[in-house]
Amino acid sequence: MKVILLQDVKGQGKKGELVNVSDGYARNFLFPKNLAKEANAPAMAEFNSKAAAATFHYEQDKAAAKALAEKIEGAKIEIKAKAGANGKLFGSITSKEIAAELNSKLGTSIDKKKLTVADIKNYGEYTATVKLFTDISATFTVAVIA
Repeated sequence: MKVILLQDVKGQGKKGELVNVSDGYARNFLFPKNLAKEANAPAMAEFNSKAAAATFHYEQDKAAAKALAEKIEGAKIEIKAKAGANGKLFGSITSKEIAAELNSKLGTSIDKKKLTVADIKNYGEYTATVKLFTDISATFTVAVIA
């Protein structure tokens, strides 16, 4: 019997999946506990429409991430910092500061957790990477100036 899972079921699958189980397991365990519903015609139509909607939203998000990556790629942001006589910064430049500067300069809304950058403790130029989607990332330059 084919059923659509309404919740995660150990050994069977995740919520929203279409799985094939024995008739007795479905009638005696899954249906009474509201863990699944029978995959009849109306349920399958709803399942297919949800799958199509999920695919559509995934493609939209991916296209938006590509557009943002093109906007960020090759950009150069400058961050002013104070340092000692030998050029070593007081503290370091964090991903939070870089994300704030990138967001203000380019008008984006990038989270600091998506940034990958080496420790910045001296003046100079550094390369940073921002991961926007599963396989989409962009690199840009961070210049630390006096």
